[in-house]
Amino acid sequence: MSDLKDLQVYQLAYSFEEKVWELVKTWQYFEKSTIGKQLVRSADSISANISEGYGRYHYKENKNFLFYARGSLYETQNWLRKANDRDLIDEAIYKELNDESIRIAKMLNAYIRSIGKR
Repeated sequence: MSDLKDLQVYQLAYSFEEKVWELVKTWQYFEKSTIGKQLVRSADSISANISEGYGRYHYKENKNFLFYARGSLYETQNWLRKANDRDLIDEAIYKELNDESIRIAKMLNAYIRSIGKR
């Protein structure tokens, strides 16, 4: 792979984060400053950690950052659930984002398994 932007899991994570950003942007001040900031930070950490791991020269370091990305993904799922439970997002948007996050998790797990086997 010649470029990080060619990595499918990175592309999907980045797109997912942008959807989260656009969603939180519409919230009122209190919601943005509490759940919103946490949600955006955890979502943005997914592709950031994939990027940092990609730039490491040793596969073990890359894997560690992918583990961090996976942790951020699960944290993001938690914040999305809270946002849904507190009626900040409707069920359809929650389902779409949650389904997308599950897809990212599967791709991330596959990517983690593939590293170091070349």
